[in-house]
Amino acid sequence: MEHFAMVEPGTRVDLSAIDPDFREGLSKRDEEVKRRRDAARDAMGDLQQRLYAEGTQSLLIVLQAMDTGGKDGTIRHVMRGLNPAGVHVASFKVPTPQELAHDFLWRVHRHTPRRGQIVVFNRSHYEDVLVVRVHELVPERVWRRRYERINEFEQLLAEAGTRILKLFLYISKAEQKERLQARLDNPDKHWKFSPADTKERKLWEEYIAAYEDALTHCSTEVAPWFVIPANRKWYRNMIVAEIIEAAMREMAPRFPEVDFDPSKITIK
Repeated sequence: MEHFAMVEPGTRVDLSAIDPDFREGLSKRDEEVKRRRDAARDAMGDLQQRLYAEGTQSLLIVLQAMDTGGKDGTIRHVMRGLNPAGVHVASFKVPTPQELAHDFLWRVHRHTPRRGQIVVFNRSHYEDVLVVRVHELVPERVWRRRYERINEFEQLLAEAGTRILKLFLYISKAEQKERLQARLDNPDKHWKFSPADTKERKLWEEYIAAYEDALTHCSTEVAPWFVIPANRKWYRNMIVAEIIEAAMREMAPRFPEVDFDPSKITIK
């Protein structure tokens, strides 16, 4: 894996071998970028309409990234044009006392998509093998067992008709520095900055190690991980749209057959 690809199940992920600045030799102003992005989004709109009408399968998109990695921007740019009635975004922050009183998957399972729906997880159950690991919130023997529990959970969803796409938006440490500084320099973005961001940044290598293990242990045939070069926001959006479109085409949703003959109905 030199640039971006699906993480093949059973392979060891080395993020240092992937270039977060990769962009296929394209630039933001290339006509091909707009054409590919718009074609993918238009197709997603048509396929979503069929998925919603069909009502027999669903799509779960999991977004993970370092701080400033672009989860919100990806959702805003890639999912535009879809019917809000069939799309839901679930964001997972620090667990509440009620959530902590249950198993770690409880708060996530409640937000998985029903048939006909697309759900996007902004952060996800993977926080329990990432943040929890880096900050040593539970013993290693606990978070290590969670890889298997996560795979079983995602297998359960797949067997129930949910297609799962997991996207790691991969930015460099230098890019994160620029984005954090941009938040400090722009008064309109001060609300997006937290002093805790600088503390988390000091744990960059620990997070990279945690991500590499999560990607390695939890990319499966039914729920693959994709590593997306995300330094260039326009390239990230194009690739994510194309991956989602390709998955939806494989799902092949169809409009349901009606049990009447429309030609024999007259509206008076």
